[in-house]
Amino acid sequence: MSDPRYAVAAVLVAAAVTWGLRALPFAVLTPLRSSRTVQYLSTRIPAGVMVILLVYCLRDLPVTHARSLAPLIALAVTVGLHLWRRNALLSILAGTAVHVTLASTLFAP
Repeated sequence: MSDPRYAVAAVLVAAAVTWGLRALPFAVLTPLRSSRTVQYLSTRIPAGVMVILLVYCLRDLPVTHARSLAPLIALAVTVGLHLWRRNALLSILAGTAVHVTLASTLFAP
């Protein structure tokens, strides 16, 4: 039979490593919160991510086809609603609803 002390030691080592790996990001991030660079990036990254997603989603959109109007109208609704209400959830839900409705009714293949 194997020694139970070995199993207890293995569990303790695994628990210590797990705890350390979970605590490490908080210990590292604490001094970064006061960094001017991190504060600057925290205000700029959300808009940058949205621009990247926009380019990715619309990069293959054939603007000469009538079916392209559905995502473009949905994009206009999303942007307009967000500029008006400043509510990301409302903008995303409304834009998605407009796109699904247009793509499945007016611009269905």
